[in-house]
Amino acid sequence: MLALLRIQPPRGVAVACLLGMVSSLASAQAKPAPGQEKTSRYMESVRNQPLLLEAFLRQMPKGGDLHNHLPGAIYAESFINYAVDNGMCVDQVSSALLPAPCDVAKGRPEARAAYTDPLLYNQLLDAFSMRQFIPGRESGHDHFFATFPKFMPAMPGHTAEMLAEVTSRSAANHLQYLELIFNPDGGQAGALGLKVPWSNDFGKVRQELLRAGLGDVIAQASRGLDQAEEKKNQLLHCGQPQADPGCKVQVRFIYEVARGLPKEMVFAQILAGFEMASRDPRVVGLNLVMPEDWYVPIHDFNLHMEMLDYLHKLYPMVHISLHAGELTAQLAPPEELFHIRASINRGHAERIGHGIDVMHESDPFALLRQMAAQHVLVEICLTSNDVILNVTGMKHPLPVYLRYGVPVALATDDAGVSRSDITHEYLRAVETYHLTYSDLKKMARASITYSFLSAPDKAKVQAQLEAALAEFEQGF
Repeated sequence: MLALLRIQPPRGVAVACLLGMVSSLASAQAKPAPGQEKTSRYMESVRNQPLLLEAFLRQMPKGGDLHNHLPGAIYAESFINYAVDNGMCVDQVSSALLPAPCDVAKGRPEARAAYTDPLLYNQLLDAFSMRQFIPGRESGHDHFFATFPKFMPAMPGHTAEMLAEVTSRSAANHLQYLELIFNPDGGQAGALGLKVPWSNDFGKVRQELLRAGLGDVIAQASRGLDQAEEKKNQLLHCGQPQADPGCKVQVRFIYEVARGLPKEMVFAQILAGFEMASRDPRVVGLNLVMPEDWYVPIHDFNLHMEMLDYLHKLYPMVHISLHAGELTAQLAPPEELFHIRASINRGHAERIGHGIDVMHESDPFALLRQMAAQHVLVEICLTSNDVILNVTGMKHPLPVYLRYGVPVALATDDAGVSRSDITHEYLRAVETYHLTYSDLKKMARASITYSFLSAPDKAKVQAQLEAALAEFEQGF
């Protein structure tokens, strides 16, 4: 309980409100629910029976998924449907989706052909995901990131369907909350950045972007979210007797910045993220995405931190979570394995996504103690770290973070591409690290405690999680 009472309030949350909320949570955790011991004993009884263990974990309330890329959360089958709906074609060599016109003679059949051609259908499923992937000349890392440009051309016009799919699936896995990493303006802010003269004077560039119409881009993005959420609710029959359980999953968005783009576009997107999170309560923070080991993210990393540092001073209430340390010594030289500490100290990250190379940072033990003291949560994505980085078992830093008291929460990253879900993240954690039911409850609770929800909304979702846990435990 003392450790919980030392939790520092996240930026932008009133101290009094958060301390009251944390005190209530500490009190709840100090008094285990009557069924917790029975539930724990049952989990131990099926620990070595994978099918029963998976069924148990699927029913367990899990709080939130804080690291979930909306495009990567969608299964390949859906993107084929979107492509057919959009009248798109397929490049049979690269498996990439292309706009019309199609030409069978030139190896560009209609996407619709996949419905009657099992070989093409399976080819697309494998190209759009890690399904049946076996590393060879192409690594898991390269295959994973190559999927996105192949299926993402089918996304326009289907945000509502994507939201319906991810919320419905999350409800089936007994999640209460999602923070979806997504660019709601469809890249318009980045495009605007190329139209404004670049200067090392960030203040000047910011003013030019605002004068050039960045506010209009943000307003349009908010209207797009309005439309997508309205249609999503229709698709799930929300508010009706036959409503899909996904209607009850609370959703917020993390503005996605593509850090592999030119600096003019990156700055414009970071600014758009800060501005939109200040104007639209559905957007609760921002994050920088794209492979951390690519040239531009490596070359411009310090510049990106300078951008975040500058804009954070202007928008101190906006939350920041950063991909950092999604690297290994095989992907980057030793001198580049410093991104976790820099993301916290210079990028003002309140949460870290992945954090795989933490023990390769200078003085890693001091960094771990700092993360624990500052309550910087790590979003742990076990399946993703396996298929992309080939980091599993005791080579993964999860046990180290737990040993040093760094808060952690399990997350999916890109469940559609990985062909996984949050239940299988919990299953991996239990089977690999011998976690207990109490450990899992702590992670589920942390996923809400360290969410970027407003204080009142956070209290509501915490109450929902506790009620769901109590109901779950009554079954044992």
